[in-house]
Amino acid sequence: MKTKSKKFKEIETQDKLQLVAEWLDEKQAIDLIAIDVTGICPISEIVMVVSAKGIRHAQSLADNTLEKLSTGNIEYLGMEGYQTGDWILLDLNDIIIHIFQEDNRGFYNVEGLWSEGTKIELDINR
Repeated sequence: MKTKSKKFKEIETQDKLQLVAEWLDEKQAIDLIAIDVTGICPISEIVMVVSAKGIRHAQSLADNTLEKLSTGNIEYLGMEGYQTGDWILLDLNDIIIHIFQEDNRGFYNVEGLWSEGTKIELDINR
């Protein structure tokens, strides 16, 4: 009997979070925040929020992240908001990434929506 090979590499959520934080940091993402929403959010374990300097910067952050996910054969479910670049959402299944223009981030206050969660310290080189 043949066993079906897995399409994507299995990676622990914390390891994936660290990789994603490094990828965003290398493209100068602003004010990276990660919140553990396990047990609070029914669709994800971690919500990550970052700011971008402009539309092209936001798109560059998304492009770089998707390219690295693809290269690493790491699962990603979808993306929304890329064309406008005001608020780009990347769904990595266990991690949801929100990339905002700085002004929009304060307006939507995603961090406030998940204030019951626990902030995760990110190990990045800044």
